[in-house]
Amino acid sequence: MDFKQIEAFVNVVRYKSFSKAADATFFTQPTISTHIRNLEKELGVKLLDRKSRIVEMTPQGSKFYKYAVEMINARAQAFDALNDNSENIGGILEIQTSSIPAVTFLPDLLSGFRTSHPGIQYYVSVSDTQTVIDNITERRGEIGFIGEKINSSSIECTKVAVDKSVLIAPLNCDIPSALKLSEAIQFPFIWRETGSATRKTFEQAALKSGFEKDEFEVAALVDDMDTMIRSVEAGLGVAIISEKVASSLGSKVKVADIVDFNEDRSFYMISLKSTSFSPAAEAFGAYVKTTIR
Repeated sequence: MDFKQIEAFVNVVRYKSFSKAADATFFTQPTISTHIRNLEKELGVKLLDRKSRIVEMTPQGSKFYKYAVEMINARAQAFDALNDNSENIGGILEIQTSSIPAVTFLPDLLSGFRTSHPGIQYYVSVSDTQTVIDNITERRGEIGFIGEKINSSSIECTKVAVDKSVLIAPLNCDIPSALKLSEAIQFPFIWRETGSATRKTFEQAALKSGFEKDEFEVAALVDDMDTMIRSVEAGLGVAIISEKVASSLGSKVKVADIVDFNEDRSFYMISLKSTSFSPAAEAFGAYVKTTIR
């Protein structure tokens, strides 16, 4: 077993594709395949399920993956310690993020950090808050950004940004600039997926105000923020989104405050405790904490 084989396996898991892993690491696809085939032969187990279009780990692959990541990170830390050059950090930094951080504060953080560390390459995966938490727990990414605070003995959670939620509506919608929840439920809603922290926060506020989920007319359920926004623009319904995102839309939609849902929304950086981080992840985490002070 050598590190090229382990890195090939980790990258195929990361990109869920042999071809994408090859592109990202500047190897050929046959080379990636050979490395993984030799690794599976040496370990005596099948690590990847190649039957579907998207490559997934087998149960044995899932068990091995966390150790593979630990080995790669420990190796990178050893080289970093011997080189004693914190300005020469490189490699791929895998980040898991929910949709709002992905389009608000995260791009500035990525750009600012790479200015000091041009050798860094990012792999950013955007999903809902619960998926981000699950992926970080399963070591599919070293650092995550989510829209709710979690209390876990295994996850470090650092507040990094504050925002609020607003309602957006089509331009032809007769809606005031401020309204109550009781008025908002008259409109058809476009919801994010169940794991969305924005949806969860809004539903909790509605329940506290005496409204049940089934009182809201649901026009659509989408798992992509851009699709949700475009659907609002097209007149399908209204939606709850970040005020920062809404402000970037200009005159494409109407924006309204919900007066009895005006709590500030906090966003957090998460990572696993008691684990070996790559030098890139360690430096980036420190950079974020310094930047937000």
